[in-house]
Amino acid sequence: MKYFRLLRVSLLRKKFRTALTIGSFAIAMFLFGLLVTIRGAFNQGLAIAGDDRLIVMNRITFIEPLPISYAERIAGLPGVKEISHATWFGGIYQNKPNLFPQFAIDVDTWLKMYSEFKVPEDQWKKFAEDRQGAIAGSGLAKRFGWKVGDRVPIRGAIFVGNWEFNLDGIYEGSRPQDDKSQFWFHYDNLNESPNVRTWKDMAGWYVVKINNPDDAVSIIKKIDTTFANSPWETKSGTEKAFYADFAKQTGNIELLIMAIGGVVFFTLLLVTGNTMAIAVRERTPELAILKALGYSDTFVLLYVLAESLSIALLGGIIGIGAAKIITLFGSPIPSVLPLFYLPLNQLGFGIIVALVIGTLAGLLPAVAASRLRVVDALRKV
Repeated sequence: MKYFRLLRVSLLRKKFRTALTIGSFAIAMFLFGLLVTIRGAFNQGLAIAGDDRLIVMNRITFIEPLPISYAERIAGLPGVKEISHATWFGGIYQNKPNLFPQFAIDVDTWLKMYSEFKVPEDQWKKFAEDRQGAIAGSGLAKRFGWKVGDRVPIRGAIFVGNWEFNLDGIYEGSRPQDDKSQFWFHYDNLNESPNVRTWKDMAGWYVVKINNPDDAVSIIKKIDTTFANSPWETKSGTEKAFYADFAKQTGNIELLIMAIGGVVFFTLLLVTGNTMAIAVRERTPELAILKALGYSDTFVLLYVLAESLSIALLGGIIGIGAAKIITLFGSPIPSVLPLFYLPLNQLGFGIIVALVIGTLAGLLPAVAASRLRVVDALRKV
């Protein structure tokens, strides 16, 4: 306890300077938390991708469809457990660029494919029986203030016309990282519309669940071979690979984030190291007196390091805590970053990063303080 009191006195010796240094750590760690959150948002598909799910799409491009008759042929291949399909709708809500995923789904198989999505049984039953029904994610419903029973009008962009849906249910995700911004409605409702035209009896893509993830490569090859040289050739892959390719279309976000974070932390290291060096230089006589009283070089080394680590720990907790609080209010741009979540393991990692920087910043001043000779230091009084 006596050592803690000594540390407290040192920290409060220059209160304004200590506060500024803690603030520097807090700002840096706050930025770290936001960068990690943004990185997770762009890579959310990788985090939620199922190891046993494959994506089958048109070989030419993702926006080209595939015949709905492919479902039966894919389902008959060895190793395939379940198959479902979805079609991107791409409508406009409230005549504004309110972007969110809108899928025409196969109602009978969708929840079997995505068991992580949870819909109350009575809501799903009503949706299944309602051709104009729809299901929205809880995040999407919160964003627009929707509730079960609302009528949701959407103006078609790909499939022209004014569409109206009955909001029969709201789904939740069983994991924090699950996407709760999607909007589902009946594929049959889309397929039977006169506005479909060339997309009649066509699906956007297939989702295939397999019995054994280890067989993914061979099953992918079988699927693509089956439809080779047909008018609608396929390009299949694991769900994780699909999301990885999709993320690459936005650029190398991870490299950008690492570059920004590296510059911030290097600057923080220099600022904190300079602060600790000044603090040690100002207290040279005091450190010499401690040595004269019998305190060892190791004690002085640890004492200076403890001061640097205390500043880093306080700033880290404040900064990373503030970042976590910000993410609790949801995404500031849900149309671009529907998932805005800072995992607990990243909170801990952020504190570790702060402590590492605190150690590096205080190491040289601490070593210099431990090597002080009492006689030489007291001459400076």
